Order: sequence, then C-alpha cells, then structure tokens
Amino acid sequence: MPIPDRLPAGVEAYARSPEFNSESLPAKLQAGHATKPGTWGLLHVLEGALLYRLEPPRTDERLVKAGETVVIESEVPHRVQFVEPGRMFVEFYRRADRSRS
Repeated sequence: MPIPDRLPAGVEAYARSPEFNSESLPAKLQAGHATKPGTWGLLHVLEGALLYRLEPPRTDERLVKAGETVVIESEVPHRVQFVEPGRMFVEFYRRADRSRS
C-alpha cells in the first residue's frame, strides 16, 4: 500500500512538533516509530530534503524536498533521514469529533 497523498477527511490539526534540523533530529525519529492510534501527521520540509521510509512489512518511501509535505498514517511504522541538510517539523491531526475516547 503506497504512502497516501492526503490526510483523511474529518481530521484537524491539534499539535505540532518543534522544528528539527539535520543535527537536532532525534535518533528515535531516525529509527522505526509510529504515531499513536487515531493520530495522523503531516511532515513539512522547510529546507533541504529528507527520505521518509515505511518500515516492513510496508516498503514505500518518498523523497521530500523543501516546500513539500508527506502524510504520516496513523500507527504505520516509519523513519526519516535527512539526505540534504535542512529543517522540518510535523503537524499532528486527529478526528474533529473529540468526544471519542
């Protein structure tokens, strides 16, 4: 299954990570990790370029350059790695109906 091109309908932004650069990108983001259940992400590359790679059993990857974004699916293991020095952040989304637990 490929990386989706857009966030699902009915989600809204609720949080944002700090900006990270090539030197400050945490090791845990460079290793396999996933968002919490019900949480989606939109990774924004501000400068440079990074590789967004899904972890097995999924095998898709995408080169994301300055000014581009990539959708991070809920609970799908992935990793990121700068391939050109730069800056990035992740915007987090969840269903607009927050009454759900």
